[in-house]
Amino acid sequence: MNDLERIERFIAKHHLLTLATCKNNRPYCCSSFYAYDTNTKSFIIAGDKKTTHMQNALNNPHVAANIHLETTQVGKIEGLQIEGVLHICEDEALKKLYFKTFPYAKAMRPILWQLTPSRFKLTDNRLGFGKKIILNADSIQNRAVSDQNRTP
Repeated sequence: MNDLERIERFIAKHHLLTLATCKNNRPYCCSSFYAYDTNTKSFIIAGDKKTTHMQNALNNPHVAANIHLETTQVGKIEGLQIEGVLHICEDEALKKLYFKTFPYAKAMRPILWQLTPSRFKLTDNRLGFGKKIILNADSIQNRAVSDQNRTP
């Protein structure tokens, strides 16, 4: 299993991330349900443009996010830190993915946003205390292009 596959396996086990935004040197965070697309290597979340975090993202699309396993057992700690760019989702296939994952959300008619990662940092103590796997934009996006060009 390569590093990106390990990270995507972790992402697939969860459904909630903490999104962090910033405006005028004032940080803000929120929790969001997500759907993850393995082809584009991006997260889809829902959010109203009027919320603080989305207003911040419209002003500064560079965001961070975190997904983690809640445990008190040090040897089982796992967590993913994400850096990326957040913008309104225009891709119909990604919208369908979100509503397939969270069908009840469709009734709320939310605005969907796409978080395109530029960096992943996975901490996985199951692999050894403090073990970190770091992937930068080139590694993530090269894999996305490779996956999209694969013949089914």
